[in-house]
Amino acid sequence: MTIYDMISLAPLWILSSAAILIFFSISIKRNHKVIFVITVLSLMADFAFVSTYSIHHLHSIEPLLVIDGFGVFNIGLILLTTLVVTLISYAYFEQREERKEEYYILMILAALGAIMLVISKHFVSLFLGLEILSVSLYALIAYLRKRERSDEAGIKYLILAAFSSAFLLFGMALVYATTGSMEFAGIAAWITRAHEMPVMVITGFGMMIVGIGFKLGIVPFHMWAPDVYEGSPAPVTAFIATVSKGGMIALLVRFFNTLNGYQYTTFMLVFTILAIASMFIGNILALRQNNVKRLLAYSSIAHLGYVLVAFLAGEKLGMEAVIFYLVAYFITTLGAFGILATLSDKDRDAELLEDYRGLLWKRPLTAIVFSAMLLSLAGIPLTAGFVGKFYVIAAGIHTHRWLLVIILVINSVIGLYYYIKLIAVMFDQKQEPRPLQDLHPLVYIVSSVTMAILVLSLFWIGVNPEGMMTLIRSVL
Repeated sequence: MTIYDMISLAPLWILSSAAILIFFSISIKRNHKVIFVITVLSLMADFAFVSTYSIHHLHSIEPLLVIDGFGVFNIGLILLTTLVVTLISYAYFEQREERKEEYYILMILAALGAIMLVISKHFVSLFLGLEILSVSLYALIAYLRKRERSDEAGIKYLILAAFSSAFLLFGMALVYATTGSMEFAGIAAWITRAHEMPVMVITGFGMMIVGIGFKLGIVPFHMWAPDVYEGSPAPVTAFIATVSKGGMIALLVRFFNTLNGYQYTTFMLVFTILAIASMFIGNILALRQNNVKRLLAYSSIAHLGYVLVAFLAGEKLGMEAVIFYLVAYFITTLGAFGILATLSDKDRDAELLEDYRGLLWKRPLTAIVFSAMLLSLAGIPLTAGFVGKFYVIAAGIHTHRWLLVIILVINSVIGLYYYIKLIAVMFDQKQEPRPLQDLHPLVYIVSSVTMAILVLSLFWIGVNPEGMMTLIRSVL
């Protein structure tokens, strides 16, 4: 490995060093504020390096990793998202008695695994990044040990993630046994020379789709999502819904484009069925929920179905739509779970629908911000979610995916109902709202500034999307 390779890997080194520094800081003295500051500064430093150096020095580290424009953009998105989750986490954990400091080590390592995913071009780096992410999530999900549902969620995710990793690894083994390569480009070249895809390779890819489908939480691999969302701490749920799934989508896009999977009818049919099932089942099951976390879990399943529509559209327009929709989805999901975390107390999260009844009359600004996030998820104009859906529909129409576009529109109407239902509860005056704890001024400032930045980003991208789209086009 050359010096240039080492410098290109600096985003990984910075996060690894931050985790080690926090580890030693904890061994000397526990201090939540100090660990929080170290985490924030390390994420900001990493993002500064990526946005100034990496974006201008694209490099391939053979045979495992590639630092290209697509990878750099997704690294930046993961770092910013992790930074927002960290800011949300400080307010959330400050009022709890659990030992808070190890949480930040796990968060940094999970981000490290997701970053490795988005720059992988080899099965070894793919699996290594996925396991770093997954093992960190096992502990993060069950971090609040005094909660019974938290332990249950952690165990469920551990068991199901182990099964999905086994499917993924077995699929990789079958592909390697046939093609003799574990590098994405090498596999694509072998299939091109063979002129047709052997049954062994098709079986291997099928098993890999099972593993990837579980990580994305799409139907029929979604069973874990509602229970894990409900049992996890609110900031961890936000991380799972954004960074974990976004990293896997980026990996899938890279692998499918390298393989030129759009020429294989079988793959296109499989992902079309997964997209349709995810949209319908996610939205229909969300209609029945009175738990906000479970509602957002089923909503995320539907939104991954929307992303698959743009993914199946392919071509440059489809890839632009995928990335733009992920950016809009990240902002709205972070905002929604950020409000949920802010309203939670030391005993339990504010996850029941009744917890939000009359919120407008108790905390009007909080209710307005939450309403804006929900309206963006519903795809209402002037929000980032609307522009994201517009680009997805445009990509689908451009490639004549009429069935998927029609189903997306129908499901957007279905989804509007349960988002409006939650907003109506917040505007209800019939009952006294749930008593809310008084936050420490510093905690309140951190939460308020974070939510303000998210809601401004939401409307800025919704009103003026051209700047974000120009950035996305420059990296593809």
